[in-house]
Amino acid sequence: MIHNYNSEDKVLLAVDCIIFGFDEEELKILLVKRDFEPERGKWSLMGGFLKRNEDLDQAAKRILYHLTGINNVYMEQLYNFSKVDRDPVERTLSVAYYALINIAEHKQEITKNYSAKWFSFSEAPNLIFDHDRMVQHAIHRLRYRTSNKPIGFELLPEKFTMRQLQKLYETILNEELDKRNFINKINALDILLKLDEKDKTSSRKGSFLYMFNEEKYRKKLEDGFSFKL
Repeated sequence: MIHNYNSEDKVLLAVDCIIFGFDEEELKILLVKRDFEPERGKWSLMGGFLKRNEDLDQAAKRILYHLTGINNVYMEQLYNFSKVDRDPVERTLSVAYYALINIAEHKQEITKNYSAKWFSFSEAPNLIFDHDRMVQHAIHRLRYRTSNKPIGFELLPEKFTMRQLQKLYETILNEELDKRNFINKINALDILLKLDEKDKTSSRKGSFLYMFNEEKYRKKLEDGFSFKL
């Protein structure tokens, strides 16, 4: 059978990025105000189109860097959105990715140089097209991943307190966690390095700082270790 590619329908392929951050108190999402029609002036995820000479992962990294100036962050392909009328201009499919960013390291450069804005996840505005559906898929995936992989540490500074870690999991999972049970579970995993340093911003006594021991985690994986919270 002879196939004639020229006779087939052509469609655009977009890549949209759901970017999560954490500011030590709540989960946040990074949005941009759309500067072209349709839906000009409304809030949107960050996105762009796949180029002929790149694969999807390359496109996602390029778009994220172009719109935020950031690279080398945790990114994961999420889902394909393909409803016929999802974009009113052209027949467009979209492959969504989600990324995790440490706000403390990048907040000023993103908002100052790239006209993006962080919103509390619980108070984010309605988004264009089907971007709200993308965000809902992303938060469900993030909740699943953080319960069986240590990707949550991507949202924290290199050094963090146990309170910050618990607050991170509470805001992602949207539930209150018992402090003693949480600490016991974390200690049982044995993948943190307790430092001699303390964070004294909230009290004179201070709280010990910890670091995620990625090398130890990877060695434990080789022995069949399963991360579970």
